[in-house]
Amino acid sequence: MKALPVSDPGTPDHRSATRYLLWLARTQAATLAGGIAFGIIWMAAPALAPATIGRAVDALAAHDRHGLARWSVVLLGLGVVQTVAGMLRHRFAVTNWLSAAYRTVQVTTRQATRLGATLPKRVAAGEVVSIGTADISHLGHGLDVLARGSGAVVAVVVVTVILLSASPRLGLVVLVGVPLLMATVGLLLRPIHRRQHAYRELTGALTGRAADIVAGLRVLRGVGGEAAFAARYRAQSQELRAAGVRVARVESFLEAAQVLLPGVFVALVTWIGARFALAGEITPGDLVTFYGYAVFLSFPIRTLVEAAQKLTRAHVAARRVVRVLALRPEVADPPTPATPPAATGDLVEPVSGLVVRSGEFTALAAADPADALAIADRLGRYDPASAARLDGVPLRDLAVAAVRERILVADNDARLFRGRLCDELATGAAVDPADLEAALHTAAAHDIVEALPDGLDTELTQGGREFSGGQQQRLRLARALLADPPVLVFVEPTSAVDAHTEARIGDRLVTARAGRTTLACTTSPLLLDRADRVVFVADGRVVAEGTHAELRRTQPRYAATVTRGES
Repeated sequence: MKALPVSDPGTPDHRSATRYLLWLARTQAATLAGGIAFGIIWMAAPALAPATIGRAVDALAAHDRHGLARWSVVLLGLGVVQTVAGMLRHRFAVTNWLSAAYRTVQVTTRQATRLGATLPKRVAAGEVVSIGTADISHLGHGLDVLARGSGAVVAVVVVTVILLSASPRLGLVVLVGVPLLMATVGLLLRPIHRRQHAYRELTGALTGRAADIVAGLRVLRGVGGEAAFAARYRAQSQELRAAGVRVARVESFLEAAQVLLPGVFVALVTWIGARFALAGEITPGDLVTFYGYAVFLSFPIRTLVEAAQKLTRAHVAARRVVRVLALRPEVADPPTPATPPAATGDLVEPVSGLVVRSGEFTALAAADPADALAIADRLGRYDPASAARLDGVPLRDLAVAAVRERILVADNDARLFRGRLCDELATGAAVDPADLEAALHTAAAHDIVEALPDGLDTELTQGGREFSGGQQQRLRLARALLADPPVLVFVEPTSAVDAHTEARIGDRLVTARAGRTTLACTTSPLLLDRADRVVFVADGRVVAEGTHAELRRTQPRYAATVTRGES
């Protein structure tokens, strides 16, 4: 069997949910075909068993020992074939299930990475979580059930042919009855499809609300909003419960139909076969055969109903997947990316008039913190309208990956992820231990590591919840320094640490980034005083440049801004 997950999941067809399901089927065509082939053999073997038993009964009635032995051997062979085919079908079915699930997770994760900051603006967190939990299961079941569903179709065809050859009228009953049963069940599929889609929407919304409440629980308690948000969650939860009940109501009818309709059909075929036997139109062996098929047919019919139900759920899940896959990042590569500049050069942001000189440690103090954030977004090309230039080359003309390799914006929205601390700081890349030690030293984060039970090998929880805000900020700072990009843009890198630690970080930061282009957006006098040059921004534009001491002396508004940061 093939190794999973695959290294390259391919490019999905996300034009519609149906096309996505077909794409999944094409990507695993070999294992899907294997599963269908063995599913057909697995279902066809027992489909031949009632006819074999009927022949054995006729041989017994005629006292034909050789015939009885022959048909007994055939029956044994059918049992062996079914057993072997069943094992192989199951192996292929599991592979198909996992392939569909893994591939969906891979393409969704890749899309989430490509979308970056666009994703949380367009899709709730609960939507993405639901894809990785419930939806991949439904997609896997949709691919898995194709093998058994195909076998069920073939089994019904085989039974129909056998019954038609033995009794055309009885075979006609089966030929007409099975499609009629499927049409009856099909009446329930449309409402269940609609209600399942609504249920999935509510599930994603509720998951997103729960994530928001948990993330902001400390703030909610601080402002007294915990009870209000809990009440909203409770109301939305009840709405989801009601939607679940509506889905379950239709599913209960469908489950009942899977038992009732085949049962009625079995009774009908048995009754007709018994009348034919009493009239002498069929042999006792034929009657046994008809009864066996009447009982057997309930299995493929139920399988076909199950296949319809699971394919419906898979279609609902695929609609959610293609919704995410169809999103486009706000910042995309140009049709023909320009050649990235060989040298770092100056970084220029024309909207504000900011020039970050190559190899210089520049500090930016903004009267309005929102202006600093907007400038940082334009410098990092997170704003699609950015007109910033690096060494004279517009960032919008470069591939996004090329910009990310050269410019790193480290703000306080960055997160720590679950995993070993050393892996999270190195972002999965192999690093020199000396470089890691240097980054921790610069960020004044050695005391954090030393307090951990396993040091750098300590497993972090999601979001680094075991750390305080200041500790998280220092670890994020160490991670940014360890990346060592040509241009590093900090946004309030020391806003959550005490003054003593901030002073140490400021001294070490200037030394660590000597000769490298660095911009620190901050109003902290302890950092501003250590910068080679300070740029003051007011109303979105650069209004003054100089050292911290010069600007405090000559710019009253600057002095007022940094004094607030100092107090």
